[in-house]
Amino acid sequence: MTDSDEVDRIVEDWERERPDLDFAPLQVFSRVGRLAKLLDRARKQAFERSELESWEFDVLSALRRAGAPFRLPPKALLAQTLVSSGTMTNRIDRLVARGLVTRQTDPHDGRGILVEMTPAGLTRVDAAITRLVDAEAELLAGLPTAEQRRLAALLRKLSLGFA
Repeated sequence: MTDSDEVDRIVEDWERERPDLDFAPLQVFSRVGRLAKLLDRARKQAFERSELESWEFDVLSALRRAGAPFRLPPKALLAQTLVSSGTMTNRIDRLVARGLVTRQTDPHDGRGILVEMTPAGLTRVDAAITRLVDAEAELLAGLPTAEQRRLAALLRKLSLGFA
């Protein structure tokens, strides 16, 4: 092995203390957990620089990905952000108060509403995604592009097993 990290040291200690166990899962998931913490930190910084909370980014990015005119019904936002309807109502209220979204009457259903991103919301989410992609690229800079693609494929395969 060329370089060792903290997980290697932890696993070595456990192997010494509990040679009866296979610590291969720890080799993977301890690193995934540690990388998740680094990623959370990088994301938080990217969002803070755009004056957004991570939950605000989640809602605004769902609207942004919908394409112009950047509007969705609350049910679609629920499905994309995996929160309860009460939580989504609260989030929309807070985004309206900040001037990042508005509520519009659904032209196809007079009883329904659509959540539409404002120009201020668009500016913030575009800045945040640019900063996020830059921060994540920096985290991956130590891996060649081919290894990044291979890692993404392996993580996709693993995550599909949890679905």
